[in-house]
Amino acid sequence: MPVRLVAISAEPLDLAAHLDAVDDPAAGAVTSFVGRVRDHDPDAATAVVALEYSAHPDAETTLHRIAETSIGDTGAIVAVSHRIGRLEVGDLAVVIAVASPHRAEAFAVCRDLIEAIKTDLPVWKRQVESDGTTAWKGLGG
Repeated sequence: MPVRLVAISAEPLDLAAHLDAVDDPAAGAVTSFVGRVRDHDPDAATAVVALEYSAHPDAETTLHRIAETSIGDTGAIVAVSHRIGRLEVGDLAVVIAVASPHRAEAFAVCRDLIEAIKTDLPVWKRQVESDGTTAWKGLGG
């Protein structure tokens, strides 16, 4: 089973759980990506204090399809989750772990997966600034 963990979750994400999910004796390489909420944005007038993520009801199914497409015929194993709800600065928004026999495939699948998530996953975010200003970000990729 190449996609071992896929979740759209309101619960905090756990990198260790994703790494455990892709643990495999045939894998000589494991890569990971962690997307965190940061305290700034180039378009923000004041500090960013939170992101509020919402998802389409089919987002988890879409995320599974995106993971399968990113894997292709590489033989990689993937665990991927995206958080929804209100996230504070430092909270994990996306966690990806990829294991494969060789590092090139692990890096390639991980990069392809996060790029596809940014453009194809029906999850939207509203940025909240310290002055109370809000803005929808990343709509349409």
